[in-house]
Amino acid sequence: MRRVLSFLCMGAILSTSALCLGGEPALKYPDTKRIDHADVLHGVTVADPYRWLEEDVRVSKEVAAWVEEQQKVTEAFLDKIPQREAIKRRLTELWNYEKFSAPRKVAKRYYVFSKNDGLQNQYVYYRQDRLDAEPRVLIDPNQWSKDGTIALTGLDFSEDGKLAAYSQSEAGSDWSVIRVLDIESGKTLDDEIKWVKFSGMSWSHDGQGIFYSRYPEPTKGEKFQGLSLNQKLYYHRLGTPQSADELVYERPDQPTWSITGGVTDDGKHLVISVGDGTTSRRNRVLVKDLTKAAATPRPIIDDHLSVNSLIDNDGPVFYFKTDDKAPKGRVVAVDSRNPGRDHWKEIIPEGESTLTGANLVGNLFVANYLKDARTQIKMFDASGKFVRDVELPGIGTADGFGGRRADNETFYLHTSFAVPPRIYRYDMAKGESQLFRQSAVKFNPDDYEVKQIFYSSKDGAKVPMFICHKKGVRLDGSNPTLLYAYGGFNISLTPAFSISRLLWMEMGGVFALANIRGGGEYGKAWHHAAIKLNRQKAFDDFIAAAEWLIGQKYTRPDKLAIQGGSNGGLLVGACMTQRPELYGACLPAVGVMDMLRFHKFTAGRYWVDDYGSPENSDEFKALHAYSPYHNLKKGVKYPPTLVTTADTDDRVVPSHSFKFISMLQYCQGGSAPVLARIETRAGHGAGRPTSKIIEEVADQWAFLVKTLKVK
Repeated sequence: MRRVLSFLCMGAILSTSALCLGGEPALKYPDTKRIDHADVLHGVTVADPYRWLEEDVRVSKEVAAWVEEQQKVTEAFLDKIPQREAIKRRLTELWNYEKFSAPRKVAKRYYVFSKNDGLQNQYVYYRQDRLDAEPRVLIDPNQWSKDGTIALTGLDFSEDGKLAAYSQSEAGSDWSVIRVLDIESGKTLDDEIKWVKFSGMSWSHDGQGIFYSRYPEPTKGEKFQGLSLNQKLYYHRLGTPQSADELVYERPDQPTWSITGGVTDDGKHLVISVGDGTTSRRNRVLVKDLTKAAATPRPIIDDHLSVNSLIDNDGPVFYFKTDDKAPKGRVVAVDSRNPGRDHWKEIIPEGESTLTGANLVGNLFVANYLKDARTQIKMFDASGKFVRDVELPGIGTADGFGGRRADNETFYLHTSFAVPPRIYRYDMAKGESQLFRQSAVKFNPDDYEVKQIFYSSKDGAKVPMFICHKKGVRLDGSNPTLLYAYGGFNISLTPAFSISRLLWMEMGGVFALANIRGGGEYGKAWHHAAIKLNRQKAFDDFIAAAEWLIGQKYTRPDKLAIQGGSNGGLLVGACMTQRPELYGACLPAVGVMDMLRFHKFTAGRYWVDDYGSPENSDEFKALHAYSPYHNLKKGVKYPPTLVTTADTDDRVVPSHSFKFISMLQYCQGGSAPVLARIETRAGHGAGRPTSKIIEEVADQWAFLVKTLKVK
């Protein structure tokens, strides 16, 4: 039950200010207006004095002016940090190295890969007829805008390799436009497909058109903050206007469901995945016979009881990775002629490690597993019999292993915290890896140490954590330490190379990554252990990680910073409101900070499965208990905080951060700076140009140098 108590126009203007660090002149925050607004939710009166900051910055002059004032204060603070420019220069120097993706074979004729020469804002996509041929530019997104804020977000090729469909996104938006490139001529065709979001692209094998998903055209007010409802699957025939596209599948009775589709490698079937509108990705599956013009989609998995990812098919038999009766995942065969669950055939049973994905290459199932957040690759024959383990170059993360059943080779990328990405070619018949490309970064990996430990959380659960630093670190409690985690939506954090983290360690810092509950590191059970009413367990895990680092004398509270983005931004916000004395600095990025209104904007409705719904009375109580915006308290001494967001983020709308920093500045009872860094022409993070990434990281590290007193 909900009713609005009042909405008094703009209320009183209250001044919020705090003293800066070390006896410096007072830091004056903007006089952010507080309004007399409150909602009654399940009998509880909930004040929301910064509701007006939910207005889109591109529409509201008042919000835009507030953003400008916040930026002035933040920039003035950062400008006074003498190490800021040196950090940016070193970061730029380290970032300036060649970066590659693994090659992808197209139409048995040539290979496609992406590469960044070093400081290019966007990766450039190349093609080559043979692996030893000279690469030629296929698509260069850096030509699309002067500031590098138009990015390529998707790419798919026609079966004959003559055409490429690609999607573009501007300023980090989730909205994208699909266009078609004639590969030989290099000309972009006239086709333009709009209002695409959360969609792939898949060619019909005759090369005449593309299957894609879109939403209805939003009104001007809905474009950036409105809920994403009524997704539909269409077929676009080349050379025709989008208005003539064929509607393939919709569910008008279920406006929150997501609908996507892809064509099988044999070209005979369109496999449609229908999600239930939540991030658990439980989905039903339908199949449309593309060999019959009048065929309609037919369900083969007709419920939302499991997460099912298509691997491949043998005619009417479809192979899926599923968590049905297997919390850590298994591979099953579903015969579309008799698809009931009782008739599913198990190919690869559930194992001790978590199955994160699988593919069929060279007539072998290539299965990607996580064991304690580290990659294992196992191969099985078509019947599910174990063939071999892939011997990886070391402990870390391996990604790739794409291809088709007839391919005799595949490629994968391997990386770790102190190992830059390396690309390997894998011979499917011989079972051998050969180094294909490697990045050269101006540092010595042997100077650094990486270890994995397990610590106990509040309830006794054992949680893994990676710790990385220069060799020879003394455990005397004096090390500046950065603790990072995510803990949500079944997403796993694995070892990966990061220039920003490398610089932090080069500066003498310790970096720790905690694989807290809510993620997918140990399968469904690990994920579900920290959702909805149990969400607090993710925060407990993170707090316990901080306490372990302090207890083991890696650091102490005034030298410990915590960082997280998106759901991880929520994590930081919740933990700093619950244990403000435990941290020396906080870096919440693009965070979900208002847990009572997240479901009212853009993709927020998808998150109900992890967070619970404010419309449910029990879940409301849990959400209200940890919502960062609602749990800040007047007069508490909060740690130095730099909130980062972007004005065009249409995934986690920036009002979450706007409202949180306003409340934090109002409540701050200590002298520590609490600031907002608000990026322009940038979204949630995907497609962000290199120049903006470097500038943001440099500002974050400068903030930590200042607040943690890094020498």
